[in-house]
Amino acid sequence: MSFYNDLILPHLINSACSMGQVMKLRNQVVPQSRGVVLEVGIGSGINLPLYDPDKVELVYGLEPSEGMRRKAQSNLKKSAVPVRWLDLPGEEIPLQDNSVDTLLLTFTLCTIPDWKTALKQMARVLRPDGQLLFLEHGQSPQSNVRKWQDRITPGWKKIAGGCHLNRPIDELIEQGGFHIEQLDTFYMPKAPKVAGHLFLGRAVKESAPPA
Repeated sequence: MSFYNDLILPHLINSACSMGQVMKLRNQVVPQSRGVVLEVGIGSGINLPLYDPDKVELVYGLEPSEGMRRKAQSNLKKSAVPVRWLDLPGEEIPLQDNSVDTLLLTFTLCTIPDWKTALKQMARVLRPDGQLLFLEHGQSPQSNVRKWQDRITPGWKKIAGGCHLNRPIDELIEQGGFHIEQLDTFYMPKAPKVAGHLFLGRAVKESAPPA
């Protein structure tokens, strides 16, 4: 792993993903978690203080980046909920079928290379009565903004850990084996539109596995 990806990028991502407005949005999503949670792309553990320990039994934290796992140590020490690391990519989830009550995605789907395989894996491990909670940025509904997202994304991916600015998050979730029950889309205040169009919501597992 390069010096940049291992040491510099985790710091930059952690700073960008823990700004005040972002934390307010996280606080709308994370406390809804319940039971056994799988947080895909747990990163530096920014969400750990937001879990309700009365509702959450265990958090599986899936994070392939060694740099991010090191960055998470201080948050792990202070966590009120137990955490177990899964140091594999999102496409590889070493959990049993129907073993998770809550899936949590916060600014994660933008970076997973094979998002479809990853979402199918998430659907596999989610219990039939479980929930997928998500807070993601992605494709804008405005054509002029989408144009710039498409132009910038190839270069942006190289410096931002594989982050895509232009993924249609709601469509990806539904193609991955989920049905969206609640969805809010909006621009984050004071953020550049190319990176600030957000998808916040809740989905459930489709009754039949995706083809």
